[in-house]
Amino acid sequence: MFDPKKLEQVAKQIHESMPQPVKELGSDVEQKVRQAIQGQLNKLDVVSREEFDVQTQVLLRTRQKLTAMEQKLAELEEKLSEK
Repeated sequence: MFDPKKLEQVAKQIHESMPQPVKELGSDVEQKVRQAIQGQLNKLDVVSREEFDVQTQVLLRTRQKLTAMEQKLAELEEKLSEK
C-alpha cells in the first residue's frame, strides 16, 4: 500500500536522528521504528498512489463521456426547437 522506499527513508531518518547510544543497538531499533511507522500508516484511511491514479483516469474518461453527451443533447434540443 505504501512505497517501501519512502518508508525505509523515513525509518532511516528517524534512526539517524537518535542519540548515539540508541543507534548502537543496531538494526533492531531500525526494524522496530519501521514496524511502528507501518502500523500507524495502516491505520490511516488512505489509498495507494496506484489506486488513486486508476481512479483519476476513470474520472477523466467519465468526464469526457459526459461532455460528449451534453454536446449531443444540446444538438438534439436545437434540432427539436427548429421544428
